[in-house]
Order: sequence, then C-alpha cells, then structure tokens
Amino acid sequence: MLTRAIRASRVSSDEVQGLLLAVSQKRFLSLHEYRSAALLKSYGVGVPSGDAALTPQQAYDVAKSIGSNELVIKAQALTGGRGKGHFDNGFQGGVKMISTPEEAKELSEKMLGHKLITKQTGEAGKEVTAVYIVERKDAKTEAYLAILMDRATQLPMIVASSQGGMDIEGVAAKDPDAIKTFPIQLDEGVTDSKATEIASVLGFSQEAVPEAALTIQKLYKVFMERDCTQVEINPLSEITDGSVMAMDAKLGFDDNASFRQKEVFSWRDPTQEDPEEVEAAEYGLNFIKLDGNIANIVNGAGLAMATMDIIKLNGGEPANFLDCGGTATPETIEKAFELILSDKKVNGIFVNIFGGIVRCDYVAKGLIAATKNFQLDIPVVVRLQGTNMKEAKELINNSGLKLYPFEDLDPAAEKIVSLAPAS
Repeated sequence: MLTRAIRASRVSSDEVQGLLLAVSQKRFLSLHEYRSAALLKSYGVGVPSGDAALTPQQAYDVAKSIGSNELVIKAQALTGGRGKGHFDNGFQGGVKMISTPEEAKELSEKMLGHKLITKQTGEAGKEVTAVYIVERKDAKTEAYLAILMDRATQLPMIVASSQGGMDIEGVAAKDPDAIKTFPIQLDEGVTDSKATEIASVLGFSQEAVPEAALTIQKLYKVFMERDCTQVEINPLSEITDGSVMAMDAKLGFDDNASFRQKEVFSWRDPTQEDPEEVEAAEYGLNFIKLDGNIANIVNGAGLAMATMDIIKLNGGEPANFLDCGGTATPETIEKAFELILSDKKVNGIFVNIFGGIVRCDYVAKGLIAATKNFQLDIPVVVRLQGTNMKEAKELINNSGLKLYPFEDLDPAAEKIVSLAPAS
C-alpha cells in the first residue's frame, strides 16, 4: 500500500505524507489468497473447497480430489484485477472457470512461472508462483466486508456494503451511501447485537443473517488474534443453499508483530515484492524507487517527504524514497548507495541527515567509503545536522572527494538541483 500510494500521488500530497508518517519503518505482509483462505478456515469461516498447486500435475490432482465439475482456477499473484489481467506469454485472464482436472493442468501450465500483468502491477507484472483451484459456488447475494484500523479514532472499524464482488473504490465514488462503517470498541469487541447490526446491511436474506453475524465475529477474531492490519472479504456471499462463504480474501499483517506471528510470516512470498525493497529491508532501509533523477538518502519518513518536496520546489525530480531511520551505519549507507546507483537515471545524490539517534560521523564515514568504492562521478550534496556534526564535516572536508557539505536545507537543495539537471 505504501509503494502504490507514493507512486500514484504527488510528492507534496498531504494524504501521502500522513500515510508515510503513520507507517514509518513498517512493511506490511500480504498473503496469497490460498493462504488467507486456509487461515480463515482454521477459524471456522466458510470458504470454498479447494487447495493450491505449485505444478501442473498438482493442479490436476487438486481438481480431481475436489470431485466436482464446477471449478475455478485462480492465478496466485499479489495484485487486484487478476481476472482482467494478461500474462507475459499472451494468455488472457488470471481467473478461469473449468470443469475437468485436464483443464486445470492445461491452464496452470499457461499461468505458473509466468508474469501476470494487471492495472495495479503495470507492465512489470507479478510472477505467478501458485494456482488456487476451488469448487465453484453459486452466490445468491454478494456483499463486501472489511476490518481495518481507523487511525483517526485508533479503533478497529468494520466496513460493510451490500454491493460486493466489484471494485469497492468504484462503489464509494458512485454511491457512497452504499458503504456503512461501524467503529468497534476494544473493550467490547464485536458483540452479538453489533454483529447482527452489521450483517443486516449486507443484503442477505433474513435466514442467512445469523450465520453472517457469526462469520463477522470470527473474522474479527482473526483480525485481533493475528495482528492484522486488514481483513478484506470481497465478496462475502450468501450461497444458494443459505450458507455464508468468504469467496475471496485479502489479509494484511503488521510486520511489528512478526515475532508473535511466526507461522503467518513464514508464508511470505518474496517473489511478489520488489527485490530491491526486500534487500533494503534486510539492512533496515525503507526504499522505494521513483521516476526522477536525484537520489536521496534521509533518516525519518517525515524528513524524507520534506526532502522530496524541496527537490521538486527547486525544479528537480526525486529518484527514490530512502529512509535509513535510526539504523544508519557506514555499512548501511554503503548499501543505500548501492541501491540508488542501480538506477541508471540517477545523476545526483542528496544526503539529508538529522543526527539524533543517528551519528553524523557514521554517515560521513559511509559516504566517504561509498564514494571511493563506487568511484562516483556524479555530484553528492551532503546536509548533516545533529550528533557529531563537526566531526562529520571534518571527515568530509579532509576526504579530498567531490562531496558538497551544507548545514542548511534550502541552499543544499538548490545546489543538487543545479548540479544534476533532469535530462
């Protein structure tokens, strides 16, 4: 969510700045649909019968074991809009209805190991590492239900709509009254009466409301016990036999709780994440590549956004968001340089560090080592303030390298933009 928000918004957007401040130094785990379904099933939530397959033969075996001629095969990639996507081999659609194990095997061959390209992924696509084969169920009613944290109230909130099975953002734009929100008090949880109230707006028949209410309570239990940041079910369906099922699930988890949720975090699929962002995280760096030419290394999400803003105000374009937080050492600064220099568009680097828990002399040593090791021939403007600032300036001034030290932000930004014009 962080990556998409930054890339989709202007750097100076208040909404993006608030988001960055809220999630500084956090990366949220997302699970494949089949993993989410298995977790929900373990809590007693109804899900269609099925399983994941990693090979075409496994796809055949799973389809055969279900024992039905009404099946669905879904490409497993962490992106929305899979059904309307296309693959890098030209195959169209990541969600297909099938009726035989042979079809499951044939279609899985066209999906597995290939990249699925959707509106969300862009042309880069996402590699399909598994297919999920489930029994097809006829839905009488499709609703939308999500549980997330409302930062304004600092309470869990349940979002519900009778218009499920479609893009909820589109529903919000066209018919905002169709979306209902229910704040949940932590000391009460989802009581029977609250669950029934929520279930009553889903558009289900009266007979299905009690099961829907019980399902909502189970989903809330998942949310709380598993340290979720999001539990989104779209659609939550009333089946023609009167049962209630989560037909699709998107679950997110707070990385700060990884020590408590070791089983869940063992299900992370790193192939779905930007490899550079994964590598950065291993060094305690929060890195997101952007489209500009001036790379920046900053400590703190708020300062990073301010740095990107001031680059733009002076006519430049930031090439990345890179927050080294409070873990900056000579080694991590070198890694930061390695990451940003992998982008061939970069023709200037702006280092803006406020030394509080980060020592400026550590940063300076890392800058000097990186400049020598990478034999930099592009300008590096350095603005350091705070702990051991004088020592850092002495190190830079005595290095004999092409580094431009500054104390104030405005002239530093002006300098890097003048030295690294956009091509």
